[in-house]
Amino acid sequence: MQALIEKFSRYLSDERNLSPHTRSAYLRDLGEFQAFLKRHCGSEQVALARVDSLLLRRYLAELHKRNQRTSIARKLSALRTFFRYLVREGSLASNPTEGLSTPKLSRYLPKTLSVDEAAALMERGYGKSLLDLRDRAIVELFYSSGLRVSELTGLDVGSLDLRENLVRVLGKGRKERIVPVGRKAREALLAYLEARGLPGAEDPLFLNARGGRLTPRSVQRNLKARLIKAGLIKDISPHALRHSFATHLLDGGADLRAIQELLGHASLSTTQKYTQVSVDHLMSVYDKAHPRSKKK
Repeated sequence: MQALIEKFSRYLSDERNLSPHTRSAYLRDLGEFQAFLKRHCGSEQVALARVDSLLLRRYLAELHKRNQRTSIARKLSALRTFFRYLVREGSLASNPTEGLSTPKLSRYLPKTLSVDEAAALMERGYGKSLLDLRDRAIVELFYSSGLRVSELTGLDVGSLDLRENLVRVLGKGRKERIVPVGRKAREALLAYLEARGLPGAEDPLFLNARGGRLTPRSVQRNLKARLIKAGLIKDISPHALRHSFATHLLDGGADLRAIQELLGHASLSTTQKYTQVSVDHLMSVYDKAHPRSKKK
C-alpha cells in the first residue's frame, strides 16, 4: 500500500497540480487509514482488495468518535480520490467508497470585517519602517483583490502590473487568474517596493525580516498584531479578509459570477455562501430600522 500511496502522491502533484498543502493533507489522511488497517487487520501488508464498504463504515464510525464532520468529510474525500485512482490504474477492480455518503455539514458562515473595521485595519497603527510598509501593503492587497494567503505569499514582484492595476495569481490546481488591484492597494505596494529599492521581477514580493520569502504562518501572526494595533478585538484570519472582500463587493451590488471569477472558485456554489452573509446583514439592518420590525 505504501508504494501505491507514493505513486498517488506523484499523481496529485504531476497530474492534478494540487498544492503542497493539499497534497500533504491527503497523504496524512491516507496514513491514518493505513494505521486503522494495521489495527483491525493485524498487518501492514493488507491487500487493498479486501477493503470493502463495511470496513470503511467501521473506519468512519471510529472517526466520528474524535473528529468533527468537516474533518471526516475531508478524510473521506481523500479516500475516494485514492481508490478512484487505483481503479483507473488497474490496481483495483472496483471502488469501495462508492455508495458511502458524506456527513451532512452544518451551515458555515465565514467571519468578516465590517467596512469600518476594514478601513481601521488598513489605516491605523502603521509607521514608516520597511516592515510597517510591507504589512500595510499585505492587508491592502488582501482586501483589494481577495487573495488566498498561499496565493499572496507565492507572488513575485513580476506578478504585479501596477501600470494596469492588475496582479497575476496562481491559484488552486495551479490555475492562473488576473485580479484587479485597487487604488489604495496600489499606493501601498508602490511605497513598499520603493522602500526596498525597486527589486527585480523574479524576487519574492513580500519578504520576512531576514530577507526570505514570507510564509503563510508569518502573515497570520503579523495580522493578529495589526488587529491589536488597529484596536480591533476580533479573531480574524487572513482568509477572513478574503471573505470581507467578497461580502463587501456583493453588498455593493457586484454580480455573483464576477465575484466567482475574482475569487478563483471552480464552482458557483462555493461563492454562494456569501449571499447568505449578505442576507443575514440585510435582515439585521431591517430588524433594527423598520418600524414594524423593531423589538420593544
